[in-house]
Parts: sequence; C-alpha cells; structure tokens
Amino acid sequence: MTLPKDPYILLSVVNTKLRDEYGGLGELCAALDADESRLRRTLESLDYRYDPDQNQFV
Repeated sequence: MTLPKDPYILLSVVNTKLRDEYGGLGELCAALDADESRLRRTLESLDYRYDPDQNQFV
C-alpha cells in the first residue's frame, strides 16, 4: 500500500491502521515499507506526536 501524500489523510489512514491492524508504529512502518522518521516528521508538522501507550498519533 502506498501511503497518502496529504498529511491530514495520512494521519487518518495511519491512526486507523494502528488501531485495526498493527501493534505499534515500527510494525506498521516495517509492513508498509515506510520511513518512520519521515512519517513522524510529516505528522509532527501538523502538531501530532506518536503516543505508544495509545498506539496513535495525538
């Protein structure tokens, strides 16, 4: 799966996948061959940070 380029759609897709399919961000990135640092930077630009306890970007 190719992740969306639009940051807001990316946020929605990533949080949905984390909730429904993956136990953590590292697992999601490995499965989708996504660059975790780039993903974090993109969502941090929207003022969202990954919370491992909630397993989502908040």
